[in-house]
Amino acid sequence: MSISINEVRHVARLARLELDESEILSFQGELNALIGHFEDIQTIDSSGIEPLSHAVAMQNIWSEDTVAPTLPRDRALANAPISRAGLFVVPTIIED
Repeated sequence: MSISINEVRHVARLARLELDESEILSFQGELNALIGHFEDIQTIDSSGIEPLSHAVAMQNIWSEDTVAPTLPRDRALANAPISRAGLFVVPTIIED
C-alpha cells in the first residue's frame, strides 16, 4: 500500500497546511516509508505476547489514610485580605 500525491494534498488541506510541490513529494516519500515500517511490524508474530496498557509496568502507590491535625481556621484566614463568617471572601466573577 502506498499513499498517492492526491492523498497527501488531501491530508495537507485537512491540516490546513500550504505545501508546495517539492514538500508534497517529500511528505509522500516519508509517509510511504512509515507505511512500510508499519507493514514490517505487522509481520511480527505476537501471538505469545500478552497485551499491555502501558509500555512500562505501572502501579499506584497509596499512602495510608490517617487523621492528622489540620491548620486552625483562624491561622488559615490570618493572611486573607477579606474574610467573613470564617470564610475567604473573593471578588465576584459572574456578571449580571
